[in-house]
Amino acid sequence: MAVANTPEAAGAPASRPLHAARRFRLLFLMPAVVFVGLMLAFGISLNRDPSSVPSPLIGKPVPEFSLAPVKERSLSLSTADLRGDVSLVNVFASWCVACREEHPLLMRMKKQGLVPIHGLNYKDKPDDAARWLDTMGDPYTRTGADLDGRVAIDWGVYGVPETFVVDRQGHIVFKHIGPVSLPLLEGTILPLIAKLRDSGSSADETVHQVTPGGSDAPFR
Repeated sequence: MAVANTPEAAGAPASRPLHAARRFRLLFLMPAVVFVGLMLAFGISLNRDPSSVPSPLIGKPVPEFSLAPVKERSLSLSTADLRGDVSLVNVFASWCVACREEHPLLMRMKKQGLVPIHGLNYKDKPDDAARWLDTMGDPYTRTGADLDGRVAIDWGVYGVPETFVVDRQGHIVFKHIGPVSLPLLEGTILPLIAKLRDSGSSADETVHQVTPGGSDAPFR
């Protein structure tokens, strides 16, 4: 008995190589698609300002900690020391090249008595940290020797240097990754300090109001 030459019978064998060809093209294109995606993500990361990485601690109390001072310094640093006045917490290390870039600004801030600056010394050798401050100058009111880096982890530190602005209630209201520059100081940090010291401004209001601009009293 002869088999009828229907379209279904004729098309079934031909569909198999067609599907195989489609699968081959998909498998061939997949690595290219993945490569393009990775390159786009890499390009975006290169264009992103690392200092603008958001911190989940903004608006929250500083972590609970207590550290002994840097060698040959007398005043230690703890959570309790960051309440009662607006202050800066600066993460530094003697081996940090970028810390040298911002250090003259910190020294000038101390000389002018603009705001208490507390130093969080990150993973440093005690002798090296003491020698560095003796040589470069010590801008810090208090210091804390974070020898193993665990306190810095609690603060969400990405690298060194980093600077935090803390309000008088002990809440973190600003974070900057990288060395402090004069434009940042005059345009953001000093105006923020002035707002925080205004008795009519709460921490939450100040966090959302501050934008880069100009300081009423240029830092010189």
